[in-house]
Amino acid sequence: MTFKRLLFGRPLKTSEAEAEKMPIWKALPILSSDALSSVAYGTEMILIELATVGAFAFAFSLPVAITIILLISILIISYRQVIDAYPQGGGAYMVAKENLGMMWGRLAGVSLLIDYTLTVAVSISAGVLAITSAFPTALPYIVPIGLVFIWFMVWMNLRGLSEAGNVFAFPTYLFIFCMLTLVGKGLFDWLTGASQATHHVTIPTELPASLTWFVLLKAFSSGCSAVTGIEAISNAVPHFRNPAQKNAKRTMVTLGVLLSIIFGGVTIISRAYDIHPDPTGTKTVLSLVAEDAFGRGIFYYIIQFATMTILILAANTAFNGFPILGSLMAQDKNLPRMFANRGDRLAFNYGIITLGVLASILLIVFHGRTEALIPLYAIGVFLSFTMAQVGLVLKWRREKSLGWQRKAIINGIGAVVTFFVVIIFSITKFEEGAWIVVVITPIMLWVITRISKHYDSVGKQLKIDLAEPIPSTDTIIIIPVAGIHKVVVSTISYAKSLTPNIVAFYVAFTPEDAKKMEQRWEEWNPGVRLVVVTSRYRTLIKPLIEFIERIDHHYHEKKVTVLLPEFITHKWWHRLLHNQSAFRIRTLLLNRKDVVVSTVPFHLKD
Repeated sequence: MTFKRLLFGRPLKTSEAEAEKMPIWKALPILSSDALSSVAYGTEMILIELATVGAFAFAFSLPVAITIILLISILIISYRQVIDAYPQGGGAYMVAKENLGMMWGRLAGVSLLIDYTLTVAVSISAGVLAITSAFPTALPYIVPIGLVFIWFMVWMNLRGLSEAGNVFAFPTYLFIFCMLTLVGKGLFDWLTGASQATHHVTIPTELPASLTWFVLLKAFSSGCSAVTGIEAISNAVPHFRNPAQKNAKRTMVTLGVLLSIIFGGVTIISRAYDIHPDPTGTKTVLSLVAEDAFGRGIFYYIIQFATMTILILAANTAFNGFPILGSLMAQDKNLPRMFANRGDRLAFNYGIITLGVLASILLIVFHGRTEALIPLYAIGVFLSFTMAQVGLVLKWRREKSLGWQRKAIINGIGAVVTFFVVIIFSITKFEEGAWIVVVITPIMLWVITRISKHYDSVGKQLKIDLAEPIPSTDTIIIIPVAGIHKVVVSTISYAKSLTPNIVAFYVAFTPEDAKKMEQRWEEWNPGVRLVVVTSRYRTLIKPLIEFIERIDHHYHEKKVTVLLPEFITHKWWHRLLHNQSAFRIRTLLLNRKDVVVSTVPFHLKD
């Protein structure tokens, strides 16, 4: 207990949940680190796609970035409306469930769960890449380093939101400071014509023949990684301090402004510095930009450290969103019920640990390569964006509240744009790995539907009429015995307090053993009938089950109860020295209908 408290902290009372809620300054690093971290590789993903046709295409990175910033603006406005409409949290899942139906809600939930898992894998792998950019000797250890970071995140989140926010706030604000400083220095160099920033930055007006729209769309879809994570704030509105809606909306706007300035600024100065993606993949574009801006001095390494930490902490957005969404889906019977349970520290432990396991598997399977994980990324989140926007349009049309036309137009535009992004992603990234998400999504949807049907079936079978009286049932007790000793005495004594209908059952392996047991039982005479069966194949279970079936057939109006005499050893390793007959009998009988199985323990002293 002391070790557990040292590792995870003291247990929190339910009444302390309010203290765990987040002010804006703490919510920003916890819920926005995913979106903020995307600027570390968003520009790079655009340039990598454009590099396939030649360096001349890099000029189109700016219009692609501007288009993505417009998309960010649309999503920020749309999700502010989600916060107002659904302050109880749940984001796209709640919107789709209530306005499109449960099946569409499940699809939105599955899409987000997949995206959260990929967020952890991508963020951690990109964070490790930032380390290897500065220290190439660490390159062979990408996967082990990544796994250490993932389980560090698991540990911190199991300790609770408050402690996670305290730890993660400084690195996030350090990254914001570093990025704003980098953008400011880069723009200053560009505007003043510094020697390292003399490349001409313009917005192209014509599309060269060798640059197809397909390549531009691939660059756009890759750069859209900068948009993921925005939805996390709307999912977690109940975790904000009051006034929760107002604080969540302010956090959303703050995120949008920072994201646009940093992402747009990094894209501009990457052109001003004439940055080309490293073909070996050992140096990131952001690393090259920082090196041109500040040289390989102390501030360069601070930027690399801040980038590494924000990319790793980006996983924290998923560690916050995945468990909350999982708890909501579990409450709706779409996930196992344990996902709705809070642990000692008021955290959703099952969701946190499940996310850690799934992300670890992805990191190992894809060998920690960010470029291999990126094509799987963002389809799920944009699909959930689309369903959330469509759901809100239907909601505004149905309710026709004040200003509903304006709201419907905003969400309608958001639905069209995000659906367009889903199509682009599915087509341009299909062969690169997006097919995996396209295949896994319907499989998970089928699994979740089966889970829901199971819970519905259980509910129907367990439902009672409160007006009906509880029926009384007579019982017959069977006690399997292995001999005559204190454990059997204790069990028979307990059985007699319940009913006079008791039968002791003994399995002998030889006729001599059977006769000897009958004689000893008759001498003891406990007032309970003994049935002895000789097992020719030296098995205990089969004769017992056959006897239970005979009893059940002859006394079908009585409830059959099997009481298992079992002694409990003082030390755990003592159990290894004894047969586990009671455990095996209990396991088999619990799967049978209309048989009650119970254990009467007898504790040994040493």
